[in-house]
Amino acid sequence: MRNNSTPPISRRWMLAGALASLAAPSLAQVPATSPRPQPRPGAAPMLATPATRVAPALPAADALIDAARLGGRVTFAVYDRATGTLLEGRHEASGQPPASVAKAITAAYAMDRLGTAHRFVTRVLATGPVQGGVVQGDLVLVGGGDPNLTTDQLGDLAAALRARGVTGVSGRFLLHGATLPQIARIDSGQPDHVGYNPAISGLNLNYNRVHFEWKRGQSGWQIKMDARGDRFAPAVRMAQARIVDRAAPLYTYDRSDGAERWTVASASLGKGGSRWLPVRAPEAYAGEVFQTLCAAQGIRLPAPQTTGTSAGGTVLAQVAGAPLPEVVRDMLRHSTNITAEALGLTASGAAGLEASAGRMSDWLRATHGVDSRFVDHSGLGGTSRISAEAMAAALRRCAWLGDLMRPFPTGEKGRPGPQVRAKTGTLNFVSGLAGFVDTPRPLVFAIFAADTARRDSLANGDRERPAGGPEWTRRARTLQGKLIERWGALYGAA
Repeated sequence: MRNNSTPPISRRWMLAGALASLAAPSLAQVPATSPRPQPRPGAAPMLATPATRVAPALPAADALIDAARLGGRVTFAVYDRATGTLLEGRHEASGQPPASVAKAITAAYAMDRLGTAHRFVTRVLATGPVQGGVVQGDLVLVGGGDPNLTTDQLGDLAAALRARGVTGVSGRFLLHGATLPQIARIDSGQPDHVGYNPAISGLNLNYNRVHFEWKRGQSGWQIKMDARGDRFAPAVRMAQARIVDRAAPLYTYDRSDGAERWTVASASLGKGGSRWLPVRAPEAYAGEVFQTLCAAQGIRLPAPQTTGTSAGGTVLAQVAGAPLPEVVRDMLRHSTNITAEALGLTASGAAGLEASAGRMSDWLRATHGVDSRFVDHSGLGGTSRISAEAMAAALRRCAWLGDLMRPFPTGEKGRPGPQVRAKTGTLNFVSGLAGFVDTPRPLVFAIFAADTARRDSLANGDRERPAGGPEWTRRARTLQGKLIERWGALYGAA
């Protein structure tokens, strides 16, 4: 199972493939993540024969879907944004896995519950006074749930401590991450090594991923594990890797002795490379990195210890994240899973992902009259369900989300078409797109394609890049572009 949710540290956006040239403007690039549709109460019935309204030069929607050869089920709904009139639909009331388009609902939920002024704050507290440079008591690194905290920001906190004259601590160095529940992985059905399925805590760092780099030398493999940022790259000991002579499995993971130990199959590594691996003990990760950065500032800290008790004391230094609208915009455009989960958990106050997602579903029904069933806030779990009509209805009611979504210009060279602003979603054999088409008659839409039987049949080891998966996704994205071309030509005129 795969999700296009690589965090901004290695922002990788694979956008749509080539679209067939039609009489209507062509969608130049279609995003790559699956939409979260949601049931719209009282929606108009599906057009039984869309072809009766189709100009001769435009293929029928069913013909486009047949040509895509996706299997499973394809659903969609497109509405007049101003009136809410259903212009065309196909199985629009059927629930589908939303994948990352679920993040659009998470964005609306977090903005409503937390407010635009909300910021995540990470603090360093002292439980006693500073005398002669030494904290007389404990030093506590307190996470505020910030999913975007980086090594560089921890480095700034260490520098701020040194600027206040701190050189050591008489008591303990404590880590407090109980602001959010401790969750080892977002989705238990994903392979161990995929960085888009990290742990979640109130104290997160680098999207809870460690950088693993390898290079083949004359005397064997050279390996680095570090917490690199733009300015600092401290080595990490709590996560370790060892390259072994085997062809498969590609990775193994073990945490039985407290350390996070990886083995990697040599047959797949080539001469060198790097990737981000998830960490399952994010507090220990952040604590070790902060201890190292403090040492570089001449501040000696004892070995870090986690604490679940409420952290109190004097604030010696703190760093605040970006305002919530910026966090939401980056989440929607880069599809970071940990950001979605941290936002949803903070907004709900629930003790676990499924309970938190349930509260979001309840909010959506109470606030916007839309039904859904979410199991998380990122869309990574494959058992969430929402319909195309529901997704489009929710977007219409939260049209401000369009300003935060990624724009996708359309048209051909020298003949620009309408702008599409949308959220994408991709899991293995699941693809969706939902958003807005800025035509003289503005449109809102959701498209879902899912072959759930094919996806569910995959073995765990095949879920990062299954056979036939990339080609299936390419055809799904091409279909999305052709459907939007069709709607712009049929319904976009004022």
